[in-house]
Amino acid sequence: MTDTPQPPQETVDITTAAAPRISRDVKVGAACGLLVALMVGAAYAAVPFYNWFCRATGFNGTTQVAQIAPKGAPLARTVAVRFDSNVSGGLPWKFEPEQNEIEVRVGEVVTVYYTVTNLAARTTTGQAAYNVAPLTVGSYFTKINCFCFTEQSMAPGEKREMAVVFYVDQAFAKDSENDGVNTITLSYTFYPVKEPAPKPVAAGEPDKRKG
Repeated sequence: MTDTPQPPQETVDITTAAAPRISRDVKVGAACGLLVALMVGAAYAAVPFYNWFCRATGFNGTTQVAQIAPKGAPLARTVAVRFDSNVSGGLPWKFEPEQNEIEVRVGEVVTVYYTVTNLAARTTTGQAAYNVAPLTVGSYFTKINCFCFTEQSMAPGEKREMAVVFYVDQAFAKDSENDGVNTITLSYTFYPVKEPAPKPVAAGEPDKRKG
């Protein structure tokens, strides 16, 4: 009896078969890692970009900042500016405007004052956030000087006057959307600062913070 010849068996190279799978896994892992890195980077960049966008466009009632007074004489049109003050929880301050409302001409530089009193028996620090209403007026409401730009540290029982120098840009009157706007509200809220930024040490003065 003659043995029937068997067909040759195929040999599968396990190393060769696994290589494409490993290569795909590496690519997928690298893509996921890149996506996570981009998301983290976007999260960190979102806050400064949002702040820049608000300052540039007046979005959400964010006011504008200028170094000098506007050119040209103020317009005849006037608008009432109301002043609002708030203190967030955790900050023992009394904060209020010296005037609740004033009438200003568009393009006129005005200085107003808020008074702040530290009611605590210890030094406390706060910083103000601000906006204007209606929100669309933010791009026309311009500050030259404001206490909201820096942290404010108050000694126990200290009372202080804080100035705001501002004007309503003349472009406000040229925008037809503002034809019915007769009142602008400038609102401030002081928030506590738990870790104030250290003050710079004057030249020649030893830095006691070292060591």
